Amino acid sequence: MKKQIIHSVILFCTSVVLSSYTTQAQSNNAPISPVEKGTVTFNIGAGLGNEYSGNYYNTAYGSKAAIEVGMWQAGPGVITMGGQVGASFSNGGVYANYRTNTVVVAGRSAWHHGWNVKGLDTYAGLSAGAGFQNYRYDKNGRVNQSEVVPVFGGFIGASYFISPSFGFNVEAGSDITRIQAGIVLKLK
Repeated sequence: MKKQIIHSVILFCTSVVLSSYTTQAQSNNAPISPVEKGTVTFNIGAGLGNEYSGNYYNTAYGSKAAIEVGMWQAGPGVITMGGQVGASFSNGGVYANYRTNTVVVAGRSAWHHGWNVKGLDTYAGLSAGAGFQNYRYDKNGRVNQSEVVPVFGGFIGASYFISPSFGFNVEAGSDITRIQAGIVLKLK
């Protein structure tokens, strides 16, 4: 399994390097970065979930979907605005039958840059919204509590488009997920 992952990483890096050389041979009129002013992207992925209010005691899992619109040109990149929804879930902890989940709805903004590699989009951004959290466990009786918590996040990510409208996405940070992998679609 580890050898397969290493081979996949080497293959991906090689394809990125080779595509950067082929990009130089292409017409200067063709867009290099997939995210430009007016672009609409949608990504969805799954991975390790984030902790909210210190309620996770074992590794959480989570998933997130986000949509962004390219709003402003900012130097060599583009600033996007959009929204995201997702959830983090965890089982186990210091109490018997400990379970927690947090569903998050948030706005997000990011700065995207393509590094002159056709199909590559890298970005960093911030998010803010509300988390609807529920946790339950047994401690001298059954405890089941729900609360709304403010959520703030920061993230970095990269997408590699293998066609004009479809690609793969990886995102990491302190957001709905700590790290996730998935797909990205260019809707416009």
